[in-house]
Amino acid sequence: MRQFVAAALIAVAAAFSSLPAHADQDTDVFNRIEQLHGNAQAFEEAFYRLTQALNNDDAAELAGISNFPLRVQANGESYDVLEAQDLIDNYGSLIMQETKDAVANQRYGDLFVNSEGVMVGNAVWLSAVCDNNSCSQSHWAVIAINN
Repeated sequence: MRQFVAAALIAVAAAFSSLPAHADQDTDVFNRIEQLHGNAQAFEEAFYRLTQALNNDDAAELAGISNFPLRVQANGESYDVLEAQDLIDNYGSLIMQETKDAVANQRYGDLFVNSEGVMVGNAVWLSAVCDNNSCSQSHWAVIAINN
């Protein structure tokens, strides 16, 4: 019986040790976003939309999840993109391939989170943007892009 229990314990330990380590990192990032900004579930949706927008070169989708005016660093210059149509019209010159690649390769568990927001791919900042004066309601949006 002891051998059976020992074998069972070894099997359980092996099963837990084979779980991906990044699962814990994903949970840690989710919890940090929730603690600092709230609405971490909505962040995940914005993160997915950002990734898809850049993967598909969908300027309209990127504009739809951005807060304007939007600060964009590109081509050694800094731009204040005033409205969505400006981002759509100038997407090709404002969004560098390196930024698209960095976002595409970003693992959720490796996101950088601080009190200002969440950095994706060391280039795109998302933050919770207040929808009213009391900030009792907010949504996640791209607030800066640093190509």
